[in-house]
Amino acid sequence: MKIKLATRQSELALFQANYVMNKIQTQHAEVEVELVPMTSEGDQTEKPLHEIGGKGLFVTKLESALESGEADIAVHSLKDVPAKIDMKYSIAAIFEREDPSDVLLSRNGSSLTDFSSNASIGTSSPRRKAQILRARTDLNIIPVRGNIATRIRKLHEGHFDGLIVAKAALNRLNIELTNAYEFSMQEMLPAASQGFIGVECLKSNKKIISIMNRINNSSEMALANAEREFVASLNGSCLSPIAIICKEEAHWINISAKVLSQNGRKEIYREIKSNHENLTKDIHSLADDFISNDAHLIILE
Repeated sequence: MKIKLATRQSELALFQANYVMNKIQTQHAEVEVELVPMTSEGDQTEKPLHEIGGKGLFVTKLESALESGEADIAVHSLKDVPAKIDMKYSIAAIFEREDPSDVLLSRNGSSLTDFSSNASIGTSSPRRKAQILRARTDLNIIPVRGNIATRIRKLHEGHFDGLIVAKAALNRLNIELTNAYEFSMQEMLPAASQGFIGVECLKSNKKIISIMNRINNSSEMALANAEREFVASLNGSCLSPIAIICKEEAHWINISAKVLSQNGRKEIYREIKSNHENLTKDIHSLADDFISNDAHLIILE
């Protein structure tokens, strides 16, 4: 049997595709996996994401390949996949989460408080932007696009004073940087499902789903789904300043969630404890709490 795996062509995307291929072949030695590299609409422009439709553009091309039969599965950074996907598709597998933290790169490893007034920070994420401005209204946020190597090169070329990237990407590509400051979760809460690799397929493809079930990490899937459900309940997208993490510790799942206005002036923050038995119920209750405090409106301001 052959499984055709659709992936973007960036170094990080290909790493993730090969990671999934190895997972499949470890469990199913008889299965041949063929990579199908593709260029998404989001990869074909340097325009800011809010002008071209958000990170969903990185996903739609690969979903089209599933629909046409050009691919059987598509591999994504799960945080790039909209919280609400078409009912015909399914996130069939995820794996152990890489570090979900954000990292601030600069010439000397400064923390956010160390930058001088009017310093520039590179990020195209409304979530990151809002949390930066919440802490430092005097900093300038500069949109930046491109793969991680391109963004780091732009930092070194002086396009901005600091650059925020996901630690998961640095770890997966074995990029070691001495001038890096890792945000605490209190300083910079991550995006829903940041650090997860997700495998998408057609919901009707029962044979593929059966294979994916055998490589899926079900406990991690529950955490990822809870985070994504929180965003979906607020009608949020990757362009919304929404942050949430569900972290399993001992017998508890600690949930931290934050919603901000685009300029960071308004914020709602909650921390609760749950467990696997009550996780879905507790996530919906948490979302209802945020909605009752106008969170779904604040993210639009």
